[in-house]
Amino acid sequence: MIFDALEQKDGSAVAWQALIFVPLALASIGLAVTIIYARMTTQIHWRKWLTNYLTDRWLENGRYFHLNLMQGDHQNPEYRISEDVRIATEAPVDFTVGVVAAFLSAVTFVGVLWFVGGDLTFDWGGTQITIPGYLVLASVLYAVIASGVMVFIGRSYVTASENKAQSEAEMRYALTRLRENGESIALISGEREEKEGLSAILTDVLNRWREIRKQYMRTTVVAQSSFLLAPVIPVILSSPKYLAGTMTLGQVIQAASAFVTVQTAFNWIVDNYPRLADWTASARRASSLMVALDGLEHAETDETARRIQVTEAEPGIALRLDMVSVALDDGTGVVKDAEVTIKPGERVLIVGESGSGKSTLIRAIAGLWPWGGGEIQIAKGARINFLPQRPYVPVGSLLRAASYPMDESGVDKNEVVAALKAVDLADHIFRLEEKNEPWDQTLSGGEKQRLAFARLLIHKPDIVVLDEATSALDILSQEKLMKLIHEQLSQMTIISVGHRPELEEFHERKLVLEIEKGGATIARDIDIDTTVRRGFYFFRRLLRNKPREENGGGAK
Repeated sequence: MIFDALEQKDGSAVAWQALIFVPLALASIGLAVTIIYARMTTQIHWRKWLTNYLTDRWLENGRYFHLNLMQGDHQNPEYRISEDVRIATEAPVDFTVGVVAAFLSAVTFVGVLWFVGGDLTFDWGGTQITIPGYLVLASVLYAVIASGVMVFIGRSYVTASENKAQSEAEMRYALTRLRENGESIALISGEREEKEGLSAILTDVLNRWREIRKQYMRTTVVAQSSFLLAPVIPVILSSPKYLAGTMTLGQVIQAASAFVTVQTAFNWIVDNYPRLADWTASARRASSLMVALDGLEHAETDETARRIQVTEAEPGIALRLDMVSVALDDGTGVVKDAEVTIKPGERVLIVGESGSGKSTLIRAIAGLWPWGGGEIQIAKGARINFLPQRPYVPVGSLLRAASYPMDESGVDKNEVVAALKAVDLADHIFRLEEKNEPWDQTLSGGEKQRLAFARLLIHKPDIVVLDEATSALDILSQEKLMKLIHEQLSQMTIISVGHRPELEEFHERKLVLEIEKGGATIARDIDIDTTVRRGFYFFRRLLRNKPREENGGGAK
């Protein structure tokens, strides 16, 4: 209307149209702000729910550990839970808002286009043909063609986007792993090899990006062509009626504007195809993680599946293995037909050559390895702690690290201090509650193992499983810690895996695993003679009391 008023040089009509524009503009701004608030609030709540849902399922029953042992499309779950979930929850809300806005725009401006454009009448071979709402039909036809071409050209976009996300996840994992193992790499000057490894991963990332670039260029051809042609087509279609005097210049401009708006609404898929592809790829990756978790959950509840059963032991038994077989997730046998009964307070050492399944067996005892068969019986109400070779040190204060996995607020601080002193970590007590210290990097391997023994003194479990838990300690430190838990936790049942012969002194029985066809077996169950333990002790005392040679005032 304002264009017609300008063409007729009607100042009052122009002023009136300008006044009408002001409240319409304010209403449009208010509506836009409201939509943003509603859209982002929905995205926040949806992401919070889905992230918590996936994280809870991932952490439940040690599934985060089991996924590392399984084949399938669930690599880098941490990236899927963070980045892919973000895209998978943000994009659908944006798309919904976009589709609703496009639909409303289409409904509104189709009416304008129908009203302004009217019917097109022309002669064809002596026959008069009338096309009602011809500009609306032209807009719909144009949008269908553009969308169809976009879908055809960009049909590989989803796969390319999914591959890009996986390569980015691998890159992030490699950098995180490099940082976490920085000391070990620096000590052996492994920077060059790490650089080559990162360069190879980066090359893969860039190749994936080149594929995305190729897809983006192809879809841009369609999108840009549609953008350039859209304003021209309605002018060309309206020109016969304008030249015939049945349309004013203002109506032509209004029709062109309405045509562009309608085809933009109809061509929503053309404008959003790259984002739609990214969302599809992220949704697939998040769904793949869900499928893997579903598989684990189904296996946990499937009564027909062959799995290790955990039941309650009879009175007087701390732990019993009844024909326990341990296998990989593909059924490959690791340990077969293990039969062992361990009494409360008994100390048992498991030995065997490398690859005989010692660590796998004790992971099954700790409840971390479900694949296999047989029955593990545990004393009613018994609390089990597991000490791995490389203890986990969480982010936060040393108080939290010593209390882990209990909340630090539920632990007596004086008890923590006493435990740290007992395991020779007294030098760190004055920094017990410092929040920003990276204790995982600050503590040495031996100090981390001492910290794990401090946790035993704090938590006082009924059963403890030690997997090379003193491997980073010298012989004398190992002796001190083993004696410490024997004296302060004398009723605790101990199951150890280790290679050092000195460990025999601190155990009463020794289980020897030997590799056979179909899986290792417990070939021997040996009572460790008291005289043998005394012999170890006497031999160590001789070594300890041997005169030391001096070299410039320092130890040689």
